[in-house]
Order: sequence, then C-alpha cells, then structure tokens
Amino acid sequence: MADYLVIVESPAKAKTIGKYLGKKYIVKASMGHVRDLPKSQLGVDIQHSFSPKYITIRGKGDVLKELKDQSKKVKAIYLAADPDREGEAIAWHLANVLEIDPKQACRVVFNEITKDAIKESFKHPRQINMDLVNAQQARRILDRLVGYQISPLLWKKVKKGLSAGRVQSVAVRLIVDRENEIRNFKPEEYWTVTALFQVDKQKFEAKFHGYQKGKSIEKTELPNEQAVQQLLAHVRDAEYKIAEVKKSERKRNPAPPFITSTLQQEAARKLNFRAGKTMSIAQQLYEGIDIGSEGTVGLITYMRTDSTRISPAAQAEAKDFIIRQYGDRYYPASVRQYTAKEGAQDAHEAIRPTSVNLHPDKLKEHLTRDQLRLYRLIWERFVASQMAPAVLDTMTVDIRANDAVFRATGSKIKFPGFMTLYIEGNDEGKEEDEKFLPPLEEGQSLHQPKLDPKQHFTQPPPRYTEARLVKTMEELGIGRPSTYAPTLETIQKRGYVLLQEKKFVPTELGEIVVEMMKEFFPQIIDVEFTANLEESLDGVEEGQVDWVKMLDDFYGDFEKDLKTAEEEMKHVTLQEEVSDVACEKCGRMMVYKHGRFGKFLACPGFPECRNAKPILKEVGVACPRCETGQLVERQGKRRRVFYGCNNYPECDFILWDRPVGKACPECGQPLVSKRAGKGENSEKWVCSNPECAHQEAPSLPAAEESDQ
Repeated sequence: MADYLVIVESPAKAKTIGKYLGKKYIVKASMGHVRDLPKSQLGVDIQHSFSPKYITIRGKGDVLKELKDQSKKVKAIYLAADPDREGEAIAWHLANVLEIDPKQACRVVFNEITKDAIKESFKHPRQINMDLVNAQQARRILDRLVGYQISPLLWKKVKKGLSAGRVQSVAVRLIVDRENEIRNFKPEEYWTVTALFQVDKQKFEAKFHGYQKGKSIEKTELPNEQAVQQLLAHVRDAEYKIAEVKKSERKRNPAPPFITSTLQQEAARKLNFRAGKTMSIAQQLYEGIDIGSEGTVGLITYMRTDSTRISPAAQAEAKDFIIRQYGDRYYPASVRQYTAKEGAQDAHEAIRPTSVNLHPDKLKEHLTRDQLRLYRLIWERFVASQMAPAVLDTMTVDIRANDAVFRATGSKIKFPGFMTLYIEGNDEGKEEDEKFLPPLEEGQSLHQPKLDPKQHFTQPPPRYTEARLVKTMEELGIGRPSTYAPTLETIQKRGYVLLQEKKFVPTELGEIVVEMMKEFFPQIIDVEFTANLEESLDGVEEGQVDWVKMLDDFYGDFEKDLKTAEEEMKHVTLQEEVSDVACEKCGRMMVYKHGRFGKFLACPGFPECRNAKPILKEVGVACPRCETGQLVERQGKRRRVFYGCNNYPECDFILWDRPVGKACPECGQPLVSKRAGKGENSEKWVCSNPECAHQEAPSLPAAEESDQ
C-alpha cells in the first residue's frame, strides 16, 4: 500500500510524475479545478467582503469521492498542481475538500517534470501560498462581477447570448480601434528613384537619398512626380562618382529564450499555429511524452511564464552542448543573461527544453508532427539564445551626381554565430537577405545608371494577426500569460470578431458592443485602467495589496455605471444581411450569420426552420472529375482550407492546394500553387497529379499580360 497521495491536474502529468516517485506514492489527477463559482448565479456576496460561493463542478463528484477514499489510506497528501495562481487555487480547493490542515506543508511545485526536479521538489514541500490563491480569487471575482452584470444588459438591449469580459472587451476594442484607423486613413503619395549600376559584371542598386549641402547630406523626400522630374533633369548627363565608402562591423545578438507571449507569436509566424493550439501542444510537451526506453519524460519547462531567466544548470548544459557541437567560437565570452521586461512576475524560468541533449532529431518517432515542430522551435530558440553573436560586415556607399546623392547599402555575414541554428521571425514573414556590393572605392567613377522612378502610397496600419494582438496586449499590460489564448478564442466565439486571411476583423456586433461599452462602462474598456487592475492583482500575489479592498475600490464606480446603463442604455436592433439564396426547406431568403468559424448562411425562420449551410466560395475552376461542377473553397474540421467539387457528395474530388485555373500541359490535371520558401518570388505552380512531376513559374493572367 502507498504511503503518500500526490494530486496533479491531468492523467498525463500523473503518469510522468508517478514514474519518478516510486511505489510509496500514488499519483492521481483532479482533472483541473474541482470547485468553482456557480454558472446559474453571480455566486459572489458583494455585501459581505465579496465572499465567493464555491460549489463542486458538475461531473467532478466521482473524482472527489475517489480522492477522498484514497486520502484516508495514506500518511500524507501532496498537492502538485501547476506552479502558478491557477495551480495554487486548485491546490487550495483540494485542501478544503480533503480537509487538509492549512498549516501543513502539503504543496509541491516544480518548473519542469524531470526526475531531478521532482525528487528535489518533494524534499521541500511548503504551505499553500494564500497570496497566490487570493490573486486568483480576486481575478475570478472581478471577471464574474463584470461578466455576470454587464452581459444580461447586453442580452436585453442588443442580442441574446452576448457577453462582456474584463480583458476580452479591451481586446475587441483594440481590434475595432484599428479598423477605424484603417477606415479613416488617408494615403499620401511619395516616390522613390532607384539607380541601377553595374561594376565588373556585378549589378547593384542605390536609392536617391538627398542633396549635398556643404559638408552634410540633407535627406530629401520626393512627394510627387514633379519633384521626381526635377531630380531626373538635375542628374541628366551628370557624372556619377563615389563620394564616400563606409565599412563597419556589426554584431547581432540572439533573441532571448521564449516566454508565453513570444512562443505564441513565433509559433504563429513560423508554424501557422493558433494561440490555443500552441498552448495545448506545449502543455503536452510539459506534462510528458513517452520517448521509448526512457519512458514518459517532460520535454519542456513550464509554459506559462513572463520571465527570460535561465537556471545556471541549464546554462552549463547548453554551454557544453554548443562547444561540443559547434566549437569554442560559437559560445560567447560570458554567460548570456536576459533581463525580464518591466512588470514581469519572474516566477518561473523561460520556456526551454528540460535537456538540450534531447535533440529534436532523436524524438522524431515519438512525437506527432505538430509536437515535433513546436519542440524543435523551443529547442532551437533556447540553444541559439546561449550562442555567440553573429558578426556582419556592412558597407554604405554614397554616390554623387552633381549634388544629388544616391545611397547603396550592403552586408554579408562574416561569422554566423547563433544564426547557424536559428533566426527570429517577424510579422511580415520576410527574412533578411544578404545584399552584396562589389568592391568600390572613394573617387571611383561609375557608368551612367538606369534610373527607375516609382510611385508609392503610404499604407494604413495593418489589421491584427493573433501574433500582433498578443504582442500588443503584452506591451500594454492587458492580461497575463495564461489569458492570451482563451481571450482570443472567446472574442471569436461570441461573434465580435472574425479571422479573415489570418487577420482580425470586427463584426457589426463587435463594433456596436464596443461603442456601448465606451459610453456606459468607460473604465472597463479603458486600456490603462485594465492594465492597472493587472498590476493590482500582481500586488495581491506579492502580499502588498489587500484583495478585498481592491475589489471594493473597483466596485464603487462600477456599480454607479451599472445603474446608469440600466436606466439609459437604448435598445439596438441588428439588421440581418439578406442573401440571394433561397432556403430549400421553406423558401425564405437565407441570411448571413457569424459563427466561430466565420460567415455562414442560415434560414431566418429559426427555430421553425433550422436550415443552415456554409458559404461556398467558387475559385473559377471546373471540376476535372465530374466536369459539371465547380471547385469551391471549403474548410475542414481543423479549419484547414481545401478545394472540393460543389457537387459533393455525388463528386468527392478535392485538392489541398489552391488551383490556379490552368491545366497541366503534360497530363491535363489542374495546376496548384505551392510556396517554396518566403518572399515575393517564392510561389511555384505544380501539377496536382502526384504521378506527374510538371512544375512552372507563375504566369500573369491574360488581361494583365495584355496591359503590359
């Protein structure tokens, strides 16, 4: 019989920990929270210090019964939920249900699920940290006060099923405000003039920079075609001579190891993962994966963190690996230390592999494709973060024609350093290209270049992608690592925003709700106020702020806003957009609706008629199998886009890549578009027939070709 009971949240975590602890320990899973506020009522006694009313979560009765039975058979109970506020609250609820003495050292925490970390953590159990518990309670109660008191108002005044959340409302506001910026944006014209030179058969280009004024160069904009024509007239027949060559060496340091927000951003950029998917897979890697002879092993450290701190042991292991794998030159002169951003809780390490010796290539046969891709990203980022900087040779050349100055810049990698392994992505999806310049000397004359003037217009700010929104929320102090992914999911489920081409677009409903919140609950939807609340919650966690007083200070103004809204908020009628598609069941004209997966068609006769169907987007290509249908864009269960025949289910022809409207010249099957890397010229057209190897460069449509 076991002497000790250990309780964690999930069976996967229980399995991994149980392997390390041995026969004296029995490890059970609570399956997350066991108690929470009731769904059917507010569950907070506002008049009595905001006392929460906790009840057993439906479906957890059998779990609790088993835990109670086991607890009576052991000498001691250890609560080993995740090392954060939520985990501390789970432990506290379990301690209450199992009647564990609050002064007992029953809480065990660890940042990674490895044998050494588990063994060490059980040598140092502690009491439940009530500051952490109260911070979680305060957040939960805050969210309940906002959600359960504003949401009924929105139901009554706008539409049933709506909700308002403390963090989600601000996230929607950011998206709506960005959309308004885009609508109100007025593009401004500007021009560039590029000079195309050739020296010793090597071509390079230089852009017009400005005019020489005495010893200095005055940067000059080209606002219109008139300014361009003046420049072209000014340099016509001029001698082009190199006025100055500047050479320098630049060091480029690696990005720090991942924190929660940067992991979500980079996984979106490089792996095309949604934030929720990233966190789900990271949880699996943290809790443990069966890797064969070693059994179940936790592969990464805890994935909800805002700290870039790394343990000395992990740094030492990384140093040994880098020197062994790449050589001494690839390790920096001193150990890299990364400073956490201002306001970070710094409770845990950065996200890193539990051992750099668990190389991704060794784990291929044990991980799913997505697990391996995310693990490789985390592994490479961490190892690169400990490596030597890259060294680049840079060259800036000023070329004069009369007093007009054209500037060329070039760089090449002198020593790759960390870039051998990993380069951080960016929101534009473009990687930096090396720009080589030929050997050039001051005073050197150049042949007359070809001048290429181009008109441009300033662009509005881009819509938020998931990565950009997470980054913005983090910079503004809205939410915390554990809240980003669920917030993004919620605002889509409620129909406030849509993801179109991987960018957030507000719906009419989202814009109306934001305007109403601005009018009646300005604090709730205010970015700075929400960020200050997050700081107050951090203060509760650190034992510096009384959680009841914090709630009381918040509720005074909020209660006044509630009363005003109940009296003055007007009813809003949302006009449904009618389509030209008749319902095949009742004949009514179907209307457009918004769901969590985007727009769809629904019968306005609901609930009498429940007919609904997806909007089929034709791509202008006939089905090659049945020849009577058209290929349409569809979405699979996991939101993966594919192209199928609109005669389905009679015809089940599908393509997983976008058809380009052209048949293969060799076999007649549709050509599809494939990406071959990043950049503007990375697309290629290949035959969809797997037995045909034909491929070609994309061609312009006939209309565009004739225009040129």
